[in-house]
Amino acid sequence: MFLRNRDFDFATDALFLDFDGTLVDLALQPDGVVLPVGLIALLSRLQQSIGGALAVVSGRPLSQLDHYLTPLRFAAAGVHGLERRDAQGEVIALPVPDTAELLQQLKPLVERYPGLLLERKYGALALHYRKAPDLQQTCIDAMQHALSQVSGFTLLRGKMVLEAKAAIADKGGAVAAFMAEAPFFGRRPWFIGDDMTDEAGFSRVQESGGIGVKIGVGSSQAQRRLESPAALLAWLSGLNASTR
Repeated sequence: MFLRNRDFDFATDALFLDFDGTLVDLALQPDGVVLPVGLIALLSRLQQSIGGALAVVSGRPLSQLDHYLTPLRFAAAGVHGLERRDAQGEVIALPVPDTAELLQQLKPLVERYPGLLLERKYGALALHYRKAPDLQQTCIDAMQHALSQVSGFTLLRGKMVLEAKAAIADKGGAVAAFMAEAPFFGRRPWFIGDDMTDEAGFSRVQESGGIGVKIGVGSSQAQRRLESPAALLAWLSGLNASTR
């Protein structure tokens, strides 16, 4: 089912947004994304209209989200919830296992194939193969072997990326943590994302009577759909216009 503007209620709903593939189009490398014109101003107005009950929930670290969304500093979860900033600005970082051994396991692969990128995050390592899609199975095999040598991590499969992440958190847990706090508490949650890593968010909000929105094609448990980040921007702009 696709979305209508009247489906969302600023007085009673909360909004959780993924970043890559949702607010912005995917890029060949993580640092290559380009923000749509007007996105910062739009998010700022929406945050005010919704009483602050808006958060970005991403696989990116908080530092990267802040870089792209400056000067905004609202509630956000980074690295799939391993780090989280609440609406009052307090940052909560969960205790995570060291990624050093995983890094040593995967470095030879990246050194052998220049098209691969190994991104180190707090409590996670992401192996990007968007520039070398033919190496997908090679990357899967290498990541699974690396994970067999260490404990405390789980494998997330995304769009041309494999991520070894500390197993203690996911996006659904991050949403649940926000929903236990003001200004999110008591509202109906919406989670909007585009990837397999967002399924935990869809599951959590729909279990609590909220709404999951899948961006793009592909199977998903999300109840609603939008075609692309551009379609989301148009929908959000329509929401903002309805509050004027």
